[in-house]
Amino acid sequence: MRNSFKTLMVSVLLALPLWLPAQTDVSLFWRSDSVQLGEISVADGDQYRKIGHHGPAIENMYMALRIYFNHSGSIDVYSKKQPGLELSTAHWYPTEAMQAAGYGCDEYKVGSTVGLGGYNLWDGEQFVKLTATEGREVRVRRIKGGAVAEMLAKGVPYQQKKVDILIRVTMKDKERWAIVEAFSKKGGKVQFATGVNFHPDKQAFTDRGHIAVWGRHPEDVSKNPINIGGGMVYKQRTVAQKKVTEDAVMIISRPARHYKTKVVSAGEKEAELNTADKFIEYVKHLKY
Repeated sequence: MRNSFKTLMVSVLLALPLWLPAQTDVSLFWRSDSVQLGEISVADGDQYRKIGHHGPAIENMYMALRIYFNHSGSIDVYSKKQPGLELSTAHWYPTEAMQAAGYGCDEYKVGSTVGLGGYNLWDGEQFVKLTATEGREVRVRRIKGGAVAEMLAKGVPYQQKKVDILIRVTMKDKERWAIVEAFSKKGGKVQFATGVNFHPDKQAFTDRGHIAVWGRHPEDVSKNPINIGGGMVYKQRTVAQKKVTEDAVMIISRPARHYKTKVVSAGEKEAELNTADKFIEYVKHLKY
């Protein structure tokens, strides 16, 4: 009888993970019908205003990220007040009533930058946007232990040739950070440019592998801007140069077909990393 009880308990424990609620989610749809899709492929590379939340979105329990469906290569952030999944109900834009009930908010302002870990290219003299002359594809999917969102820009003019550039965002269950990768799928090696944007009166920390920025994002569509942190971890040996512009800390890779960073965000409304000191300290110790 005792052995039977032990066998039963082992079976129950092994089955427990199957009962746990999802800890990552994805969202992609046309605004015209709001039907969730796994993939969108179009010849016109700028569908920013026609696709829900302006591009494919992905979330974990602490933040959501979206890749803009245009030439910018930018990644934007949705900040959360409490751990949970909100994309399926808030669709990135929670009402004031929803926010009062504990939902997060769209307060991160990207502007003309790459935002949090988005990608441009570097041609040796200037940044090159991901202008897709041969079409743009986006897709989202759930994977074992996480979720993925991607954007492929086809036929991007770069150094007298055209390249296909893929941006991939991967989130893992039980982790608050995301992995952001860029691939040169056609056209050979390129120099990738990525980074973390900032606004006036920010607090910032950088070293040979970490970027952490904390500050209030200017009022845009929001009536209640908040302090938000953006952080990145990268491998120093892969970097050709680091540039601090007027609105971002940028890193430019050595020529490569693949580049990868880890990004994280937090805001003052949450309970864990809700101050500059707490957030910067977290990023300092975040492993690549």
